[in-house]
Amino acid sequence: MTDYSHKIIDLHTHSTCSDGTLTPEELMFHAKETGLSAIALTDHDSISGIGQARPLARSLGLELVPGIELSTNYEDQEVHILGYYVDETNQKFLEKLKEFIDGRDKRNLKMIQLLQEEGFQISLKALYEEYPNSVITRAHFARYLVEHGFVKDRKTVFSKYLGDGCRCYVPREKITPFEAIKLIQMGGGLAFFAHPVLCHMNHERLRAFTRQLKDAGLTGLEAVYSMNTPGDEKNMLKLALELDLLISGGSDFHGGNKPHIHLGTGKGNLTIPYGILAQIKSHYSAVSSGTKTRS
Repeated sequence: MTDYSHKIIDLHTHSTCSDGTLTPEELMFHAKETGLSAIALTDHDSISGIGQARPLARSLGLELVPGIELSTNYEDQEVHILGYYVDETNQKFLEKLKEFIDGRDKRNLKMIQLLQEEGFQISLKALYEEYPNSVITRAHFARYLVEHGFVKDRKTVFSKYLGDGCRCYVPREKITPFEAIKLIQMGGGLAFFAHPVLCHMNHERLRAFTRQLKDAGLTGLEAVYSMNTPGDEKNMLKLALELDLLISGGSDFHGGNKPHIHLGTGKGNLTIPYGILAQIKSHYSAVSSGTKTRS
């Protein structure tokens, strides 16, 4: 049996290509400095950072898992689905992702109009110039407003203007988690239920919902996560075992946008062994070669 005890990983991270504050290259350097053996780049609705990160990861001897995190809606509940080993050259996959980005731009334009009506000097063009090669999110709005002196801090931006239900907030059109699973499969990847505990469902509802996701092709769930209590993690591991799902683990690192969450260690409570990734890779290899029938 291979000994992975000395290798640690992080399978949930974000760069400036979505709402993180480190570029994909900076994230790879940080992963190496942190002592990670492998890292998944899972930007929101975007895979543009993977091509930027890959050459550097290779030169650093760091294993890069190409990933994505899709935002979805289920019965007015926000649900995130992680995709691992997505193929960033798949044209149908890329076209669908472009629809996500186009939808974000339409929403962003509406929020910009509302912010302008509040007296803020902000435009989508200015945001793209300030944060090139990024999928513009509310985190970028907040950063721009603070750095340009319009609002005193990020907390105020969200509590007063851009938080859910606030006066400049515009909801996003979202796909269902079942559609997200099919999209990830279209891209050749494996779909995992991100941070299930954050959905705040009771255990019976969560079990039934996760079973539905599995029936739609879900491969696993994120059982090891920064915000989990020891009890949460135990429950998620038990649920994964009960439903015959793989597990993943990640910090949900965003850099300065979530300064209390550190790469690899979360809030200091996180250790993600390489063995978790080894199982995912084994499953991916079996699925890719057609020798595995399980979704």
